Amino acid sequence: MFKSKKLLILLSILLAGILVLSGCGGGDDSAGETKDGKKKLTFMFRGGTEEQKAYESVVKQFEADNPDVKVDMIVTAPDQYSTKLKAAITGKSLPDVFYYAPGELRAFVNSGVLLDITEYVEATDFVNLDNMFDFGVDSYRYDGELVGQGSIYGLPKDVGPFSFGYNKTMFEEAGIPLPDPDKPYTWEEFVAVNQQLQKDTDGDGKVDQFGTGLNVNWALYPFVWSNGADFLDETKTKVTVDDPKFAEALQFFADMQNKYEITPSIEEAQTLDTYQRWMKGELAFFPVAPWDLATFDTELDFDYDVIPYPAGDTGVSAAWIGSLGIGVGASTKHPELAAELVTYLTASPDVMDKLVEHRIQIPTLIDKAEAWAADDTLRPENKEEFLQIVQEYGRALPANYTYNAEWLDYFFANVQPVLDGKKTAAEYVKEVQPLMQDYLDKAIELEAQSK
Repeated sequence: MFKSKKLLILLSILLAGILVLSGCGGGDDSAGETKDGKKKLTFMFRGGTEEQKAYESVVKQFEADNPDVKVDMIVTAPDQYSTKLKAAITGKSLPDVFYYAPGELRAFVNSGVLLDITEYVEATDFVNLDNMFDFGVDSYRYDGELVGQGSIYGLPKDVGPFSFGYNKTMFEEAGIPLPDPDKPYTWEEFVAVNQQLQKDTDGDGKVDQFGTGLNVNWALYPFVWSNGADFLDETKTKVTVDDPKFAEALQFFADMQNKYEITPSIEEAQTLDTYQRWMKGELAFFPVAPWDLATFDTELDFDYDVIPYPAGDTGVSAAWIGSLGIGVGASTKHPELAAELVTYLTASPDVMDKLVEHRIQIPTLIDKAEAWAADDTLRPENKEEFLQIVQEYGRALPANYTYNAEWLDYFFANVQPVLDGKKTAAEYVKEVQPLMQDYLDKAIELEAQSK
């Protein structure tokens, strides 16, 4: 049974109101200086151990280069960050500099949360926008109508191509030819190679080496897009999940478990999730993103590489690109200094070297990224695939194009019966499309009100 729409719509309206009110606040008047008279900036970000280490190092260098500045770092666990940022906005205690997602850009600009930093970016000597990935920079441009053009309200902390990995050691031990790094499997070929690799390795009558294991929330997009379908039309105002090509892709995704049995069953996934199975060497295929590299370097005892996702009817692989931006709070008492910290963290060649050294991302600077991809001392071997996703065929997540993500969240919140084989994809998309459209229409109305 579908969740109540009224409650979510009410929450959207309340959030929009909170954001508008927060834009009017200037924060604590004493927050701009330390007791010893230094200018104080707060930098709020999220991340694991390696990311924290990396930013502690680069922020310390920023303070050394600017001895009259003290940067207070507010580190938050990834799953708590959004809630804490909204609380800071509501409480009129917005950090001077902070991470935010591309999908939040329009709401934050319209509500007066973000500062336009265009003039500061253009005046900074070491910032060369031509040497930064277009996808990254354009994700934080907004002209009041369209994202991707106009003023700059942040710069990319990273670009995150969500690539597809495979257990190279498993292939070699099975004597199966390695995947072609340039030509994607068809869906049929993908099923066949998964079935070859799936086996009972300890002879207890139960499969313990599986083909693949994918989370629908993150891995469905490549299958939909490569089959010639999408979540939205070109205007980004109409939900298109009722397209038969979309239903075909969703059905194939579910069939990997229910028909072809190349993924762990529901019960098996509860015992050990697919990420854990990949880490233990029990999966042949699993998504790999740049933020995984540090962990994979130290914890994987098998060799792996990355390839294009298997392709549907178009014959062309698809993948999405994530990103986080670093922006300046509109209430900051030191706008020029805060913008300087943003440009330092995102566009300084020296900082980029440090962040890449910690293996938490690929470089946001193109020349640095190309050198990184060519470095054969770093895994995976086919790092060029990451750059191809960013520069050639990767796409932004659908919610980046809309005022909020509730319409898309609704799809994933209710898709489980399809994955469990209790409902066909065709049935699901037919009934969910008008409900998703209602949410999207409300988001469009909220955006109009926010202006």
